[in-house]
Amino acid sequence: MAHKITLIPGDGTGPEVVEAAKRVLEETDVSIEYDEVQAGKNVMDEEGTPLPKVVLDKIKKNKVALKGPITTPIGSGFRSVNVAIRQKLRLFANVRPSWNLPGIGVKDADIVTIRENTEGLYSGVEHYCDEDKNAAETHCIISKKATERIAKFAFEYAKKEDREKVTAIHKANIMKATGGLFLDIAKKVSKDYPSIDFGDKIVDNMAMQLVQKPERYDVLLTPNLFGDILSDLCAGLMGGLGVAPGGNIGHELAVFEPVHGSVPKYSGKNKVNPTAEILTTAMMLKHIGERKEADKIKKAVSEAIKEGKKLTYDLGGKAGTQEFAGYVASKI
Repeated sequence: MAHKITLIPGDGTGPEVVEAAKRVLEETDVSIEYDEVQAGKNVMDEEGTPLPKVVLDKIKKNKVALKGPITTPIGSGFRSVNVAIRQKLRLFANVRPSWNLPGIGVKDADIVTIRENTEGLYSGVEHYCDEDKNAAETHCIISKKATERIAKFAFEYAKKEDREKVTAIHKANIMKATGGLFLDIAKKVSKDYPSIDFGDKIVDNMAMQLVQKPERYDVLLTPNLFGDILSDLCAGLMGGLGVAPGGNIGHELAVFEPVHGSVPKYSGKNKVNPTAEILTTAMMLKHIGERKEADKIKKAVSEAIKEGKKLTYDLGGKAGTQEFAGYVASKI
């Protein structure tokens, strides 16, 4: 029986990397029925919004979505579609695994960043303080409910995946109310999981630790902003944003998307690295119970990169998006 998946190609280079991932997925033994829907700047003129209601409805119906990157304007324009999807569908857990890929990884690390997705400094509660816009203010919201939820998710994830340690990331030394609440709740939840080691780190110290000694860390439990930043650092250890997968998971729904942006300047040029989207597809397969086929994709990517015969420009090669995808597909 086929798995029905909502497919959101995205904009910019999104459709290209999604097509590459589909090409690899076709070589597995998994049957997928795609329910495609459009979102992003490409539908703004026709729909009047980058996130039409039908997108959310399709995700709710099918429970799982595979998404390409969507452009987020900087400083002005429409609000992030990525953030809006997470908040509207209550996809409270952002999961970003990173591990050493042979030949491009710079450190021996195997780390999963689990980031609270719905509040913190990304809560969307912000305003200018005066008419001349000389000052602006953003509210950092940390709640007991959301923090307990993400902490339990992190420990359950560690338990399910045979991970040994969860480290809570915070800035409780300065942000004593919000950071302090996040840390206190994480500590309380940790007591329900005595078989899993628990520790905590101030975020700036954690950044240094990840550069120097990433092998000491396993699962990182973070509030929204810190997780966004540290997961990119971990992507750097892995080999760059072009290879970093990600997923957004709630109690019933899940949307899988790569960490990187849409890179509009390369749209239609068959240039960008599709590895992140391909590995994101593997994450999706794992989520729907196809772990064996997910492992096939991960192994094929590792072999293709290790051989180094057909790599994209960011990995030091000259292969195009679809050429690299075809080579990965041939390894399955």
